[in-house]
Amino acid sequence: MDEEHIKQAGTFYGNFEYESIVFKVGTTTLVHDNGKLNVSRMEKLVRVLSDLKNQGKDIILVTSGAIGVGAGRLGVKNKKDIKIKQALAAVGQGILMQFYEKLFSEYNTTVAQILLTKEDVEKGLRRQNAINTIRALLDFDIIPIINENDTVAVDEIVFGDNDTLSAVVAKLIGADLLILLSDIDGLYTGIPSEEGTSKIPVIEHITPEIEALAGGSQTQFGTGGMKSKIMAAKIATQAGIAMAIINGENPELIYDVLAGKNPGTFFVPQCKRNVINLS
Repeated sequence: MDEEHIKQAGTFYGNFEYESIVFKVGTTTLVHDNGKLNVSRMEKLVRVLSDLKNQGKDIILVTSGAIGVGAGRLGVKNKKDIKIKQALAAVGQGILMQFYEKLFSEYNTTVAQILLTKEDVEKGLRRQNAINTIRALLDFDIIPIINENDTVAVDEIVFGDNDTLSAVVAKLIGADLLILLSDIDGLYTGIPSEEGTSKIPVIEHITPEIEALAGGSQTQFGTGGMKSKIMAAKIATQAGIAMAIINGENPELIYDVLAGKNPGTFFVPQCKRNVINLS
C-alpha cells in the first residue's frame, strides 16, 4: 500500500488531526548498551512531545527503561530472577523520572508519574480510577508518564516492554493514535539485516501471516519485540485507533506521522473509534 492509501485511511479516521496521542518509548531507545540513559535521545523526544503539548494536543507517554537504568546504575547484567528485576525497577524508576522531570521542565511542561499493573487496567473500580486519574491530569494540561509497576508485578514483564500497556491505555482513554518508538523502523518481511527483506509500509489487517513475521526481543535490557507490537496493534486497531511504528533514534519522525507521511509501518484502524465518555 502506498502513501495515498494511508491518507485515505487518515481522512476517514480524522484527517490526521490527531488530538489525543499515546506514545510508547522502549528501553533500547532510552538506554545505551551499558545501561546508562541516552540523554541526547531523551532530550529530542521531550522537545517534540512538549511542542505537541503546546499545540493543544493531549499527550501520554508510556515509557520503559526502569529495569535497564537500574541495571546500569548497579552494574547488574542479564539477571532473570524476578526479585532482582523488581529491585532494579525500584532503583531505575526514580532515576528515569528524575531525568524526565528535569528535561520537561526546561520546556515549561509539567509531568506526572503513573505506575500500573495488569489489575489496574482490567474491569472494575481500579480500571475506572486509572481512567479518571489520566483524564484529570490531561485536564490540568499535564503529560502523564506511565510505566508498568515492575516492583510489584507478579508475572515477569506482563505487558511486553509496555507495548501492550500502551495500547491498553490508548483504548482506555479513547485516543486517536498510538505511536511506538522502537529500535527498528517498522515490520519487515524477515530479518531486517538480511538481503531481500523489505519493510511493510501499511497493514490493513493483522492476519496470521503478519503475526508469523513477528520475532522476539534481541536486546540485553529490553523485553519487547515485534510480537508484542503486533499484539498492541491488534488491541489498538480493533478499538478504532490508528497505530504507527517508527524508529526511536529520530523522534522528529513523529511530525511525519502527524502530517500523514509514513516513515515506518502504519496500522489501519478496523472500525471507527469509540470515544469513551470519561465524565
